[in-house]
Parts: sequence; structure tokens; C-alpha cells
Amino acid sequence: MEPGEGPGPLGLHGDEEIIEVVELGPPGPDDLAEEMEDVDFEDEGAEEPDAEAWDSEDDEGVEEGMEAQDDSEVTFSLHSASVFCVSLDPKTNTLAVTGGEDDKAFVWRVSDGELLFECSGHKDSVTCAGFSHDSVFVATGDMSGLIKVWRVDAKEEVWSFEVGDLEWMEWHPQAHVLLAGTADGNTWMWKIPSGDCKTFQGPACPATCGRILPDGKRAVVGYEDGTMRIWDLKQGTSLHVLKGQDGHQDPLTCVASNQDGSLIMTGSVDCHAKLVNSATGKVVCVFKMESVTPKAPISEGEEAESNSVESLGFCNVMPLAAVGYLDGTLAIYDLSTQSLRHKCQHESGIVQLLWEESSAVVYTCSLDGAVRLWDARSGKMISEYRGHSAEILDFAVNKDASIVVTTSGDHQAKVFCVQRPDR
Repeated sequence: MEPGEGPGPLGLHGDEEIIEVVELGPPGPDDLAEEMEDVDFEDEGAEEPDAEAWDSEDDEGVEEGMEAQDDSEVTFSLHSASVFCVSLDPKTNTLAVTGGEDDKAFVWRVSDGELLFECSGHKDSVTCAGFSHDSVFVATGDMSGLIKVWRVDAKEEVWSFEVGDLEWMEWHPQAHVLLAGTADGNTWMWKIPSGDCKTFQGPACPATCGRILPDGKRAVVGYEDGTMRIWDLKQGTSLHVLKGQDGHQDPLTCVASNQDGSLIMTGSVDCHAKLVNSATGKVVCVFKMESVTPKAPISEGEEAESNSVESLGFCNVMPLAAVGYLDGTLAIYDLSTQSLRHKCQHESGIVQLLWEESSAVVYTCSLDGAVRLWDARSGKMISEYRGHSAEILDFAVNKDASIVVTTSGDHQAKVFCVQRPDR
């Protein structure tokens, strides 16, 4: 299948006010599940993956004596190497799944760290793991491209498939449909557990990040060549392509959408975050961040420290967006004025950020091993939680924002009870 042709070159709308978007009421889960039933999946053969060694940077940004303080309630320590990913089950928020460099994934109870079952059979680092929207299934994916799906109540494997080297994986928000992006530029979509398959062929470079939009009918995928595509999941066609001046100059690292899916934000190694109207595919504005930490003069033979966008997300309750950078800057942008509202500085790089579902509080985890809560209205830090002796690599927040689960290079996952002064 040829990649879908997008519209012609798009004008850059740097100074334009945010376009008013007509809100279409989201279809109900039953309608979407039925629509996904109509998607014409074709069986496609699996590709042989090329296994690559995973180079882990040991203890980057870790301070001496960091492990002395432990604010966590529960520690899960069955992994024997760095723990790369964590997700909470959406229905009850009582189960976590973690995957690590030890080629293992585990489903365990958040309340006491008790193991429910091991997702066995991976032969490479497990870098992706997540539950379906109704917590019926859990999927685990390793770097070489082996993806497995397990039925949680039966604790048994119901499906597996091998693709090329895996970049990202995500469940559909309303149906038993799984998406994954691979190093060959393809995005794969499967019905679970039947395994009916469809592929979306991107440029001949890795599909580095992806997100299914809230309407469940479209997905946005970012690529290593700086381009971004919005795909129609039912038709398998590319609705919009952002490339050249409208795309990024370097690989995309992350994508996010606001609650109604009208706005998309993309982040890149080029240190820019772009706000895009998902209906028109037009760039609404570009947020550029100059590095704020003073750099020592570069000696001959040394490379300048690079900065990049590592994570981003939209606030649900105010027109705000947060962007986390490798140099430790958390930038809070005001979408209505398209301006920088606050800069919250970390001593080391931000790995990931997440917003609370129903407040203007944003959480960050960083290479110094701490989780921090920030009030996006004031730009002030609310609280900080420590307990890991190495960098935090991923984290998840439960629905009522009372618990944070973290994974780290110290081979552990930890559960923190988040106490908020305003509660």
C-alpha cells in the first residue's frame, strides 16, 4: 500500500489565534466498538525481527545517597534489571503491569505488591505494557517486536504476534483493538483476540510515537524523519501529513491530544512543540524553548549538550499544556494566548509528565529519581516524593490521583500515596 497522499504544503500559522473547533459529541463506546467491527482487516504475515542489544546508561543523573529517603508505601522487586514501563488497569486501578530489561513482565497488585501472574515468553527487553480499556486484557511488547496479550482473569495468553523492532504500543480507548508502531515505519492494528490485522505504511523510517485520538476513529503517528500523519483507522488512509516546514526538523519523541481530540501537540528532538488543529491538519502555533541552564564553555573535542522535548500533555480543566525537556525544564504554556506561563526547573532531565484528570496539577518524573507535583496555575511545586536509587523511567497515576506507581533503573517499581495539602 502506498502511503496516503496528504494535502499540499501547508502555510505556517505562527501568529494565528487558535482556530475555533466545532465540538462533535463523541460516539458511545458501543457505536465505536461496532465501527471497529466493520474495519476491513486483512491477515498479514509477521516479519522476522532483528534483535538489537539494549544499551542502558547506568545511573545517569543519580545522586549519591539518593536511596536514603523512601516515601513509598509498596516496593515491587521481582525484576532483576531496569524496569522500563508501567501501566495501571483502567477499570479498578488495583493492578499494575511492569516490563523490564530482564525480558520479563509482571501483573501485580498495587495495594501490597503481590504478584498476580508473570507474562512469560519474551526474549528481549519488555518496553511496552498496558491494559485494554475495560481491564479484560493486558498486552506486553518487547524491543524485538514480540507482542503478547493475556486475559487477566484467566491469567492466560490469548494471542501473540511478531512485528519488526517495536517503538510504541497502545490500546484503543473503547474497543479490544491494539495499535503498535515499528522501526520499519509501519503502524499495525489488530483486533484482539482474533488477530485480524491492518497496517498503515508510513515513510521508510521508524514510527517513533503514536496516539489514538479520543474519537477512536483516528490516530496520530510521529516519525523519525520529523513528519507526522493523522490516520483514518477505518479507511486506512492518511488524512493529514505534516512535513517540511510544518513538520519537525528532527525525530518526533511524543504526541498528545486534548480531551476532545480537537488539538494535537507534537514534541521533537529539535526542541520544538507544535500545536496542530486535528480537523484541518494546520499548525496553530510553535512553542520554542531555548535552554535555560547556563552551559559551561565547550572545550575542544566536546559536544554541546543537546536539549529535546521528552514528554507533553494537555490539562483537562484549563486551556494549558505542559512540555517536559531533557534539560530539566517543565514549561507550562497558555493555549488561549499561545504564550509561556511558567518555567519549573528540575536539576536533571524530565523523563515523563502526566496531568491529573480533573485538576491543574501536573506530575513529573526525572533522572534524579524523584516524582514531583506542580500547580500549573502558580508554577509552584506542591510536593516531591523519593525512594528510588536510580533514574525513574516511567510512571502512572491512578484516576483519583491518590497513587503514583513508578519504575526505575534500580530494578524496582514503587507505589507512592500522594498526599495533597488542598484535599
